[in-house]
Parts: sequence; structure tokens; C-alpha cells
Amino acid sequence: MAAINKTKGSADRIKMKIRKGDTVQVISGKDKGKTGEVLKTLPYENRVLVQGINQRTKHVKPSQEGETGRIETKEFPLHASNVMIYSTKEKVASKVEIFVDKDGSKKRRLKKTGELID
Repeated sequence: MAAINKTKGSADRIKMKIRKGDTVQVISGKDKGKTGEVLKTLPYENRVLVQGINQRTKHVKPSQEGETGRIETKEFPLHASNVMIYSTKEKVASKVEIFVDKDGSKKRRLKKTGELID
């Protein structure tokens, strides 16, 4: 069971292998098979916000007099387990492994192709 973090009001931050700017492919859900770029990671919720994926419509009332209402589409976060990092070169989704390079720094690479991400 995860401990409650007093400052955030939720469970502890989860170590995520997906980062902002990565290209990911959705592996389950209504948008299965679609690819997009990660706009934001939410490590306290273990979720990622992906461009063009999991869009929902919201009806917005007019806030001022004379303004008209509108319908907005907005991306909502997906659970991190529903996406995999996507290789644009090989056109394949893969798990990520973290390894220590010869110079002692940690790097990320795709398990299927061996392609370096960082």
C-alpha cells in the first residue's frame, strides 16, 4: 500500500520510464493503435497526457454578457500502463530498459530495437 504524501494529498510519486516529449503508442482503450507525443507526465497519478489522444468535449457556458457558449475539445490523461514508447524509425512499440553507460550515466533504450532514447 502506498503511503499518503502530505504535501500533494495523494500517493507517493511513481518512477516513470516515459517522459515529456517521447512518442508513444496507445496499446489499449478506445484510441488503441494511435500514436502521439507526451505533453505532460503526472507521476503522482501514474498518468500521461498525450497530444491528440483521449479527447473529450466540454460545453462551456458564456462567462460574460454578450459572449456565446462554445464546445471545446481537450485531451485528458491516460494511465501510463496503457501506452508504450514508439520507435519512429522502426515503426514498432517497445518496452524501455534503463542501463548504465560506459561513462557511468543512466540511459534509456528500447528493448526490441536497442535504439537509444536519450
